Amino acid sequence: MDHYLTRDKPYKAIIKFSIPMIIASLFQQVYTLVDSLIVGKYVGESALASIGASFSLTTIFICIAIGGGVGASVLIARYYGARNYIKMKTATYTSIISFLIVAIALSVFGLIFSKDIMILLHTPDKILDLSVLYLDIYFYGLPFLFMYNIISALYNSLGESRIPLYFLIFSSILNVILDVYMVRDLKMGIEGAAYATLLAQGVSAFFSFILFLKYMGKFDAKVDNFFDIHELRLMSRLAIPSIIQQSTITIGQVLVQSVVNSFGTEILAGFTSAFRVESLIIVPLTSLGNAVSSYTSQNVGSGKKMRISEGLRSSLIIVGFICFFICIYLSIYYKSIIGAFMNKSSSKLAYETGYSYLSFIAFFFVLVGSKQVVDGVLRGLGDVRIFTMSNIVNLSIRVSLSMIFAPIIGISMVWYSVPLGWLANLVISSIYYFYLKKRNFTLKF
Repeated sequence: MDHYLTRDKPYKAIIKFSIPMIIASLFQQVYTLVDSLIVGKYVGESALASIGASFSLTTIFICIAIGGGVGASVLIARYYGARNYIKMKTATYTSIISFLIVAIALSVFGLIFSKDIMILLHTPDKILDLSVLYLDIYFYGLPFLFMYNIISALYNSLGESRIPLYFLIFSSILNVILDVYMVRDLKMGIEGAAYATLLAQGVSAFFSFILFLKYMGKFDAKVDNFFDIHELRLMSRLAIPSIIQQSTITIGQVLVQSVVNSFGTEILAGFTSAFRVESLIIVPLTSLGNAVSSYTSQNVGSGKKMRISEGLRSSLIIVGFICFFICIYLSIYYKSIIGAFMNKSSSKLAYETGYSYLSFIAFFFVLVGSKQVVDGVLRGLGDVRIFTMSNIVNLSIRVSLSMIFAPIIGISMVWYSVPLGWLANLVISSIYYFYLKKRNFTLKF
């Protein structure tokens, strides 16, 4: 097995490992981005707003899948770094079984309460039924979504980030083809977009699972127990805070979504278009933080703790480089980007809302990228308490400022609160990291 994360120079190892993860996360966003582009062009503003109204909620479930997978992968990467392949395989099978059970339970819950949730989020009556229809179809495919994400996280814990990328490229292309066919050609509207996503995720999840079982056969270790409650407890201690960390941004977006929904369909459509772009950018930065977690955990398992600080410095440089070019690009082309989501019937207010948000938030992605990297190190060390607390602070700032001041100042208060939450999160996690460093990376595991 190739243990390059514990052997190569930190910057080289992290770039080699994270690039397929970043590309994969971009392709994963293609699912919902293509839905918005095609629905906005071929169906109309109300349909686009319907997807936007449910998007923050659906992203929470994606974050649960990703966060839980990352938490499980920290434990598995630790075993892999220590070359304890028996425990590694036991923890792997335990995580797959556990996540499948959780996915089915969440799917049933979502199907029962989807309309109640959308009403609770103050979804405009004009688009309520369409939003619920899209959401229900999404919940049917939730087990596929969870299965794919847990398999991807397990591959990443072993330093193999290319195979999940290949499957995402395949499923994303399939999703685009099905989207165009069902929405434009079959005239199925928002329902066609939802079914296209479900089918693409289902095919990808099935084949990635089959290939992963074959991949595990490469390890010369016989496993007698495919489900171990002790390993589940260890994973839960890491996975639950990781889910909170991954979900914090999105939970805040769901609560803030209820504020945005109250401003009406036109503003909601403009906000949705800009928010899609924001999500497209944040997810790769989150993937870099997840890569740092596996890097950190493998080096802890192999006893090379001095490589951790070197990896953090390298990752922060990568974040700065990426965010500099993102800022320049969005500052120049924000109008063209928002225009891609609109059609001739879109209102001036929808355009102006999208322009305002995207041109403002372009300058602050470096904050969320840096926080993801620092949190990734803490998660890889198994010290999850502080980064969980800092993410809760982030959530509290964003939600409270939006809910209290947006009705008074206006919709712009929603995006003013975003960088303030990111900054507070980064400061808290960074201060704790340097305190942890002085204690020679004492592990909380």
